[in-house]
Amino acid sequence: KMGRRILNDALRTIVNAERRGKATANLQPISTVMSSFLNIMKHRGYIKDFQVHDPHRVGKITVELQGRIKDCRALTYRQDIKAQDIEKYRVEQLPTNQWGYVVITTPNGILDHEEAIRKNVGGQVIGYFY
Repeated sequence: KMGRRILNDALRTIVNAERRGKATANLQPISTVMSSFLNIMKHRGYIKDFQVHDPHRVGKITVELQGRIKDCRALTYRQDIKAQDIEKYRVEQLPTNQWGYVVITTPNGILDHEEAIRKNVGGQVIGYFY
């Protein structure tokens, strides 16, 4: 799906900027899903902040990094997940048990795995970061 490719390109841009020790990353093109994904990363302390510029036209997002991200990816395929399977999925997908988040689009909005488990909702996996 197109939207996931846009998201994945953006997440690759972030990872590459982190690896080069950059303070910011510029993302373009942008999507609403991207903003939700970044909000979760910010809430969980993986990025400092981000600004959306001119969302009505092409748009651009500037992300303020803090060197915490090892990797982040978007799934380019549909992966449906039930609430009771989220924890198992996280353990299988993320290289470490201590940190990292799976991002899921649910009927309650786009949530990280902890929120989804707390609210007992499943949905589709969008991606993950650690």
